[in-house]
Amino acid sequence: MAVPEPGVRLVAWLARAGVASRRAAAELVRAGRVTIDGRVVTELHRRVGPGEVVAVDGNVVPPLAPVWVALHKPPGVLTARRDPRGQPTVYDLLPARFRGLFHVGRLDRSSEGLLLLTNEGLVAHRLLHPRWGVTKTYRVRVGPAPPDLPARLVAGVVLDDGPARARAARWVGHRELELDLAEGRKREIRRMLAALGVPVRRLVRLRFGPVRLGSLPPGRWRRLRPAEVAALRRAVTSGQSQWTSKDPS
Repeated sequence: MAVPEPGVRLVAWLARAGVASRRAAAELVRAGRVTIDGRVVTELHRRVGPGEVVAVDGNVVPPLAPVWVALHKPPGVLTARRDPRGQPTVYDLLPARFRGLFHVGRLDRSSEGLLLLTNEGLVAHRLLHPRWGVTKTYRVRVGPAPPDLPARLVAGVVLDDGPARARAARWVGHRELELDLAEGRKREIRRMLAALGVPVRRLVRLRFGPVRLGSLPPGRWRRLRPAEVAALRRAVTSGQSQWTSKDPS
């Protein structure tokens, strides 16, 4: 599974910190006027990691304030910064000040529900990495399906990129089930169900680790509460990252 490298690219970091536009920030870097932890950096793609000190002409630039946003992605919207064909993206739903954030994982065009966006690269990287096993909960409406579908999903299926299984699965209504995944491979749920011959009618992400979608309307966003951000950070530092939809908030 591809995950973003930790940290924020230096040019983007400088732009978000208000030092200069991205183009002007790139010129500062090329001119050797930028240092990280006291060393001159001229590589435009260098990333700024947690705790590193950035300075321009010897003047320390204050670190970026952490930002975390929860968005209810509607169906038909792309999880991408921009689309060459002009299709709407999740960034069209956000204020301009949030458009520099990067999305933590993605939901495909037809899927909907909770999407997290942040400028904390290391935390986002770990939230997506299988090592930390952060659970995501989904509600799926399916077509005709065998009664033992939840058990089959937990037992696992073989996909073209390896075995896949749900951490937990349960019926919650007529042809509706909830399932918990600890991975986030591309279109994983749809491919698992397709392998079992079950069509997907609707797919909604309800939860990402400790953060719930709740009553957030489609197309709307909110800032995460400090307790939610703290819980996300704990999930990728303490190893205690096993949530299910039955756990209390």
